[in-house]
Amino acid sequence: MSKRIKNMVLEDLQKRIGNTRDFLVVDASALVGPKANTLRVNLLKQNIRMLGVKNTLAVKVLKDLGLEAVAPYLSGPSTLVYGSTDVVALSKEVAKSAKENDKLKIKGGVVEGRGLDTAGVDALSKSPSREELLSKIAGMILAPGANLAALVGAPGASLAGLVKSVSEKEESASPAAS
Repeated sequence: MSKRIKNMVLEDLQKRIGNTRDFLVVDASALVGPKANTLRVNLLKQNIRMLGVKNTLAVKVLKDLGLEAVAPYLSGPSTLVYGSTDVVALSKEVAKSAKENDKLKIKGGVVEGRGLDTAGVDALSKSPSREELLSKIAGMILAPGANLAALVGAPGASLAGLVKSVSEKEESASPAAS
């Protein structure tokens, strides 16, 4: 490959990657045409992209972006997988696809500049998504206020219950006396 073409390919690769900092590396070379296309289409519906790369070029581009932790996983046939709303959703979709298709092999990845092996990607796919974590945090933030409101209202509710029971007793006693 001439230097000029190589530079064009590197620029195109940088343009495609853009600001993405979380990648998974898979080996999709064993997938036959229709299955590979179906996988790409299904992942694209989730806003996940698959990019077949030449390893040396990918290492050079990713090193320039400060993501050299992915370099050990770029050996043999490699496909970069990136996109989705967050890296957990990405790993869940890729892990699900790998379970459905035994010819798709997860090699590793890089998350926030740190390398992940296959077991790390699997563990990441089992962790809660961003939305689940946000809802848990919101619940934890709101819980003390709800508990305080319940405690402040409890004596009033108890007093109201006592007044109601006394008034019911008086009402039931009044018709019997007349």
